[in-house]
Amino acid sequence: MGLENGIDKGVDEADIIKALKGHVKEGYTFNPVSPLKEENEYYVKAPTLSDRVHCLVSAIPANKLPMMNANKNDENNDVFKKMRAIRLAASYMGIPQMVILTKVDLACPLVRKDLKKVYRSKYIKEKMEQCSNELGVPVNCILPVKNYHEEIDLDDDMDVLLLRSLKQMVDFAESFKLSQAD
Repeated sequence: MGLENGIDKGVDEADIIKALKGHVKEGYTFNPVSPLKEENEYYVKAPTLSDRVHCLVSAIPANKLPMMNANKNDENNDVFKKMRAIRLAASYMGIPQMVILTKVDLACPLVRKDLKKVYRSKYIKEKMEQCSNELGVPVNCILPVKNYHEEIDLDDDMDVLLLRSLKQMVDFAESFKLSQAD
């Protein structure tokens, strides 16, 4: 379940912000019709640092990235409004953020032919800048990756991008944890 719009679709924005703050106990099933309330057994009234989110990571498929500014009444624009609101709440709490731009091979023929050219692709750079402008996340915190979906064997080029993303997530989370321990 993501941030889709409509009745019975998508996680409630307020529930995600509660999760960022550590108020959501592990095992809770998000319900778009009924947001988490303080009386619920899965609500943590006094969250500890370990209950809180240490890094907010958004995953956006590059091949489905809508022309966000093309139609302001577009349903996808509402998803990005939710993402911005959640990101602003995370910023207010000092939580580091990053975006994983997935499926870059499906978005760009140059990258499909040679994944090593992902950072040379003007199209992928444009999509990274589009995400940055729309969400407010710096371009250096938007990491392109290719998903394993048809491959049987491991691929070093894919792994480098994925591991680089994972390393940045861990580094951001550790930095946040250290900053909160003071």
